[in-house]
Amino acid sequence: MVSGSKWVGLVAAVWIQAISGNNYTFSNYSDALKSLMQLTQIELNNLSVAKDVGKAFGLVAGLASDKFPTWAILLIGSMEGLIGYGVQWLVVSHRIQPLPYWQMCLFLCMGGNSTTWMNTAVLVTCIRNFRRNRGPVSGILKGYVGLSTAIFTDLCSALFADDPASFLLMLALLPFAVCLSGIFFLREIPPAAAHQDDQDSSYFGVFNAVAVVVALYLLAFGFLPNPSALASGAFAVVLVVLLAAPLGIPVHSYLKSRGLKAGVDVEEALLGENVKGERLNVSAVVVGEEHTIWEALKTVDFWILFVSFLCGVGTGLAVMNNMGQIGLALGYSDVSLFVSLTSIWGFFGRIISGSVSEHFIKKAATPRPLWNAASQILMAVGYILLAMAMPGSLYIGSIIVGICYGVRLAITVPTASELFGLKYYGLIYNILILNLPLGSFLFSGLLAGILYDMEATTTAGGGNTCVGAHCYRLTFIIMTAACILGFFLDILLSIRTKKVYTKISLGKNSKKKSVTSSSR
Repeated sequence: MVSGSKWVGLVAAVWIQAISGNNYTFSNYSDALKSLMQLTQIELNNLSVAKDVGKAFGLVAGLASDKFPTWAILLIGSMEGLIGYGVQWLVVSHRIQPLPYWQMCLFLCMGGNSTTWMNTAVLVTCIRNFRRNRGPVSGILKGYVGLSTAIFTDLCSALFADDPASFLLMLALLPFAVCLSGIFFLREIPPAAAHQDDQDSSYFGVFNAVAVVVALYLLAFGFLPNPSALASGAFAVVLVVLLAAPLGIPVHSYLKSRGLKAGVDVEEALLGENVKGERLNVSAVVVGEEHTIWEALKTVDFWILFVSFLCGVGTGLAVMNNMGQIGLALGYSDVSLFVSLTSIWGFFGRIISGSVSEHFIKKAATPRPLWNAASQILMAVGYILLAMAMPGSLYIGSIIVGICYGVRLAITVPTASELFGLKYYGLIYNILILNLPLGSFLFSGLLAGILYDMEATTTAGGGNTCVGAHCYRLTFIIMTAACILGFFLDILLSIRTKKVYTKISLGKNSKKKSVTSSSR
């Protein structure tokens, strides 16, 4: 029953992650806010910064995750999102007059903060429930966060013809409803029980396969020219069915555990306490060294990881926040496809990097930060392409930025747990996530906003606009330099943590040998 429970919890976590990326959808309604409130680009970018500043208060969620049960964390996040996005919907739908600028910043901040509660509840619980498979779990969960932008965008296109007010209403209601359902199924299980299922790898393969099908399905719909109402409705129904498909995993796990229960009891009696002790000891080898918060913050490795994370996610977030204006500057009236491309390819970056990095730890003790280094160089190439603004470069650039942003998130999550342990993981994770508001402020609010307004011309409505490749060229060049700095930091961290990953690799391989000899 415990084995089935953790898989039901993972399915619930997947659903929550599939709707918790609403923080990345700002480009889908930013132009409506800009026109309605007659904002300059700096003012609009600072609204996006306020949204991301909400993640800075994720420290509260991190502290709460060590004190309160998972359901309470989810409930707080869903309520906050309902209020934050609900007020934005009231404004954009003209049900109330536009609020003062500072009040809009406050409600965007609440919407952004809501996701930190959802993500903290999901990641902390699942990483603890699947201690031996942190990479695949991180990849799956972060992958669905990446898909959530495309899920919201495509559903809005299919059902509401890209209406920004309807989009905001969906952002307010859908996460609230899913989190209310998730509180009944997502919970932490005892550490000893978390190690008892040896079918993890095959089940993860099913999760990955279903996720890839969902991603390709979303990608295909994004390229459909003006789908009919019937086709749009059918798309929404099939999407719900695909998202429900992982429920087959806990059902299979439960039926299999019932069928093998008698055999397992006999095997445990024959193996005796020595084998049980060996299993627990091996499991302990895989778990990283536990650090207190202050011990972690005093290490050089933490700050190398922190700054390199800033270089990758900060610049990537600037592109996502400004995608609406980047597309318009390059002559595209509809940027929803580029938003979807960034989201879907971000999913592939997350889900592939989690499993691949786990494989190479077992096979060659390859430090996870090495994959971050590779993503930084590829992201720099993407920014160079965007700066050149050649025909089709926005398509290619969106894909590259999405992939690398996804890799960065999926790799950093298990890396932090392996270097600093799980006891205070919720808080450590949220300290690292401070890079999202910090990066948004530096690269989006300051860099992109100021340079855009320098190139823009004032419009009759009181705002400003810029058209042409020059609008963001210098921004992309500076972000390229930031990625190169991040590359060298990740290489340094890979060298410094080589011994740690050698120990983790030995622990994983000795566990595998132990299970093989026990089965004989």
